[in-house]
Amino acid sequence: MMINRSLLVAAGLGLSTFAAQAEATKYPLTLENCGQTVTFDHAPDSAVTVGQAATEVLYSLGLGEKVKGTSVWFTDVLPEYKALNAKVERLADNDPSFESVVNKRPGLVAIQFEWHVGPQGIVATREQFHDVKIPTYVMPADCVAKDNSVGIDGTRTQLFSTDSIHKGVRELAEIFDVQDKGAALVADLKAREEKAIERAKAVARDDVSAVFWFSSAEMNIDPYVAGRKGGPAYMMEKTGIRNIVESDEEWPVVGWETIAKANPTFIVVARMDRRRFPADDVEKKLEFLKNDPVASQMEAVKAGRIVVMDGHAMDATIRTINGIEVLADALEKADLTKKN
Repeated sequence: MMINRSLLVAAGLGLSTFAAQAEATKYPLTLENCGQTVTFDHAPDSAVTVGQAATEVLYSLGLGEKVKGTSVWFTDVLPEYKALNAKVERLADNDPSFESVVNKRPGLVAIQFEWHVGPQGIVATREQFHDVKIPTYVMPADCVAKDNSVGIDGTRTQLFSTDSIHKGVRELAEIFDVQDKGAALVADLKAREEKAIERAKAVARDDVSAVFWFSSAEMNIDPYVAGRKGGPAYMMEKTGIRNIVESDEEWPVVGWETIAKANPTFIVVARMDRRRFPADDVEKKLEFLKNDPVASQMEAVKAGRIVVMDGHAMDATIRTINGIEVLADALEKADLTKKN
């Protein structure tokens, strides 16, 4: 199910309700965002995104015409935005240069990952953008209850919650003065999440576990798997699945021997278009699982309980809801009966 299907229904049947409840933005608008105070004197006339998550939120809010450049892509854009996205310049598949972003003179730079614009920013620091009068906004899902100064991808101090996704949607809607659309999108995301969780809870199960394999720097070394407090951990907690990984890191490296010993019920593998590492290719992941002398002996592999999930859903994004739906599907299909 696409993100906007029920949103379109809401737009046709009850958007007036959302519009009536949402007040117009009062400028100047000041927000606390990932440790910095940002102020907007008016709605930005344009935006550049550093991160697919920010891009798809702006598209979902009906702000596609304001997006002048995008970057950092994991998978193809959501199908309903394919035509729109084709008209927007892609500054880079991965990390854009500071110059390429600044040359667009955007009214806002919206960022998915804080490490792109943090103190050691891969693109630049937030201060560098602010020095040239370009405001920045980092999606809260990457900094709420998270320490991005630890490790490559940061460490969660508390379990991720989709509340931080909703916060990002609402605040971007407020920045651009489209709060009715923000309210409608959040309502849609919440409804879909609740429905998927109900489906998962309806399936009788006992001690179901999983490991989420995002990628690996090389096929023959230990994989990057989901820690116990990130987006995948939230999905598992909500669907009654135990994460076999106990690290607080976002994507710790764990050996296959350790994973095999834990014997997860499901192995969830990421499918993406990005090709930074060999294991970004889902077909190579599947081939490895079937042929590696350790991985191939796991019960999940032998029983065919390998779940392919959109890699972008494994990050803290609006696609996290898609991930919960995929897990609910997997639980229903597996028909795991509860032990007495």
